[in-house]
Amino acid sequence: MELQQMRYVVAVAETNSFTRAAERCLVVQSALSHQIARLERELGARLFERTSRRVRLTPAGAAFLPAARQCLDAAERAAAEVAAAVGEVRGRLAVGLIPTVAAVDIPGALRDFRQQYPHVRISLRVGASEDLVEQVEKGAVDVAFLGLPTTARPQGVAAHELARDRLVAVVAPDHPLAHEPAVDLRRLSSEVFVDLPAGTAGRAQSDQAFSAAGLDRSVAFEVTTADSMMARLVGQGLGVAMLPSAYVPQLAGVVTIEVADAPTRVEYVIWSRFSRTPAATAFLAVLDIPTA
Repeated sequence: MELQQMRYVVAVAETNSFTRAAERCLVVQSALSHQIARLERELGARLFERTSRRVRLTPAGAAFLPAARQCLDAAERAAAEVAAAVGEVRGRLAVGLIPTVAAVDIPGALRDFRQQYPHVRISLRVGASEDLVEQVEKGAVDVAFLGLPTTARPQGVAAHELARDRLVAVVAPDHPLAHEPAVDLRRLSSEVFVDLPAGTAGRAQSDQAFSAAGLDRSVAFEVTTADSMMARLVGQGLGVAMLPSAYVPQLAGVVTIEVADAPTRVEYVIWSRFSRTPAATAFLAVLDIPTA
């Protein structure tokens, strides 16, 4: 079983096409098909169901795919370690982040990193804090930026606190509260909210604050990430939101109000406790993050 065969299988699985997979792998389709057929004979099982309209994994192919990806990742990691031993940083850098990161200028940091290490392939994954912690633990993400309530701290990973920030209320320009200099949680509790899904770290920051104050609130709209869609819903007057004060200047069409008894969130950067790729080590160094 060869690494190239595994690359071909992964490419076909991700593109659902032998033609597009061959284009991605820079080989002619006949060569790619031949190598996959050879691998299937070696394994004694078909990896793909092929019809005139579609290509999809068989149960055997679905079982093979995760292991193939792990082998390819291990091979790439080994090559990166060899390059690092002779003074070069190569390989992959997978960066995870929540949409509301404010303590670090991510595009600026990646620009600086790219200038110093042009041979590293960079991928970005946006998600919820709890999901990013799991991905760092599994090695799918090398470095991630989180936002958590003050009652929580990343578990199972190495972590460095970047900043603390208070949440503010975000309302539509024509909302009755829009001209108020400040409000409190009791006043906000009568409003309808736009927020993240229940159980997420981003939602917990507000839920815990209202609960500690003995207050209930109504969340009418749940969005998966605190991005422009949340601001658009707020701007249409469908609800109010609570977001980090350092993040909201990026939003258009809404008004920000200070909250007297607002909850605080903590931003962290995290990485694996057990192994760090050369690219991850270099990126943390660019950020001037202590890793000892």
